[in-house]
Amino acid sequence: MPAPEVRAEAIAARLSAIGLTARVEQHVRHTSIEAEVPQSLPAETWREVLEVVAQADRFGLLATSLGGRTLWAVVHKVVPATGDVRGPGHQR
Repeated sequence: MPAPEVRAEAIAARLSAIGLTARVEQHVRHTSIEAEVPQSLPAETWREVLEVVAQADRFGLLATSLGGRTLWAVVHKVVPATGDVRGPGHQR
């Protein structure tokens, strides 16, 4: 599997190729990709968009009561080790 940065940039590039304006933001533990989705997006394009964001670790769609729609995807930078993954405060 490609490095997280490569995956995030590939997702953003593919969304841009579809015609959406993708925004990429770096965070400590993940990279987020967002794009505004027009109301007039055809069903065929939706299928392609879903194939693209399925490459992310998480994705979703935020729809507002004003009719705005923002597609988001997250690619995690850090993969937990196979040992103790319970986090701080839960270690033996």
